Amino acid sequence: MQTLTELPTTTLYYREGSSDKVYQCQIESAGERFVVNFAYGRRGGTLNTGTKTNVPVDYDSAQRIFDKLVKEKRAKGYTEGENGTSCLHCDQQPSGILPQLLNSIDEEQVSHLINDDNWCMQEKQDGRRLIIRKRGQDIIGINKKGNTVGLPLPVFDVVRGFDADVTIDGESIGDNVFAFDLLELDGVDIRSWPYRERLAALMNLLFSVQQRNIKLVDTAFTTEQKLALLKELKAGKREGVVFKQVWSAYTPGRPNSGGNQLKHKFVATLSALVSKVNQQRSVGISLLGKNGWQMAGNVTIPANHSIPGAGDIVEVRYLYAFPESDILFQPVYLGKRDDVDPGECTTRQLKYKPNDE
Repeated sequence: MQTLTELPTTTLYYREGSSDKVYQCQIESAGERFVVNFAYGRRGGTLNTGTKTNVPVDYDSAQRIFDKLVKEKRAKGYTEGENGTSCLHCDQQPSGILPQLLNSIDEEQVSHLINDDNWCMQEKQDGRRLIIRKRGQDIIGINKKGNTVGLPLPVFDVVRGFDADVTIDGESIGDNVFAFDLLELDGVDIRSWPYRERLAALMNLLFSVQQRNIKLVDTAFTTEQKLALLKELKAGKREGVVFKQVWSAYTPGRPNSGGNQLKHKFVATLSALVSKVNQQRSVGISLLGKNGWQMAGNVTIPANHSIPGAGDIVEVRYLYAFPESDILFQPVYLGKRDDVDPGECTTRQLKYKPNDE
């Protein structure tokens, strides 16, 4: 007999124009037999629920009903990817290209860099890292781990329209990419160029075609501009800011400390390992500390997300961590991460409750 942990479940997404929908489908046990249930609606809202089996059926029948339902939804444009847009080349193969990764800084360092004209400032986008490479007719996406991933079709169509071979670095949100760096132009590696010059070349590239799916990230250079942008982003409850040394080259990987590109988050988020799945819609999460894996608490899974399994990596927002236990206070589930390794889920990510002084 099929066990509960083996029962199929899937969550599909659809985005087009103002539509942003989610569809969940799963096989559930009903005594010795099975039912196929579903839920659907606008992402983030209350989902409508229903069943495809008015009476329980045997497992093989339930599997056929489940497979047919998923196939029908995919034919209508639903995809497994949470950005909800169709994509190309979703194969997760090593690309040989790695992004530059940033270390975090505190408020004191932010104040210093705002007053330093050698550093520019941009919004830290709340998306997934995405490098886009075009070489002739070969166009691929590359994630934070350096593996090939799918590109939203609107972005693919934009890149296909560029005359030059290019490699663009940015963040993917839905069917848009927020671009902030240019690594190759006309087939030439320009990573050694000063960042200010790479940014100017990126601006010229993006403005060379009529399009709206690859957006140039706004950049503040002067102290006055940086203060205004910082105020705007905090008022809008955005994720944070990134500082980049204007004369620096692009350096793949993450330095042990410091670096010529730095980030500061307004809210605390971290990546954690799912260590257990609870009976209700929550999971236990763990972080890697000096003495191995340790619990960081439980987080509830919203109805518009599928429940991750043990061993999955998830992103969590939280208010702070208790210093005596490393347990998160008010954790909020943001989604699964397929571009983060377990070794990155460390206690070094934690922000602790400030002292009440």
